[in-house]
Amino acid sequence: MTATATANPTANPTAFRMPPPPSGEGEVPEPLPEPARDEIRLEVVMAALSDPLRLGVVRKLLLEAEEYDHACTWFGLDRPKSSLTHHFRALRDAGLIRQRQYGLSRRNQVRIDDLEARFPGLLQLIADWRPRP
Repeated sequence: MTATATANPTANPTAFRMPPPPSGEGEVPEPLPEPARDEIRLEVVMAALSDPLRLGVVRKLLLEAEEYDHACTWFGLDRPKSSLTHHFRALRDAGLIRQRQYGLSRRNQVRIDDLEARFPGLLQLIADWRPRP
């Protein structure tokens, strides 16, 4: 290993993995409408990620996911529901997250395979991002 690689915290990329879906048939609803993999556009993704709250949502899902899908309340964001609905929809419309409706709750996950296929390395950049103190 070179000195640059050992000094660089991104030299060992994070392996993003999504927890497996719940066992049993019929437990995972179909995703809400979203762009197909080949319709995800970089400029739309970057526009969605330009908001620090949305960037933080994607980063938290990448690094801290405990379940297959996470409800909006899991993120602990102190924002009005209407504001959060807007932010999560912007992420879904950009192709960054997949949302499913479980009763009254919408749950979220990052579209890891689709984003890695379209924009290799983008998710690692998001994982390496740190909010300003």
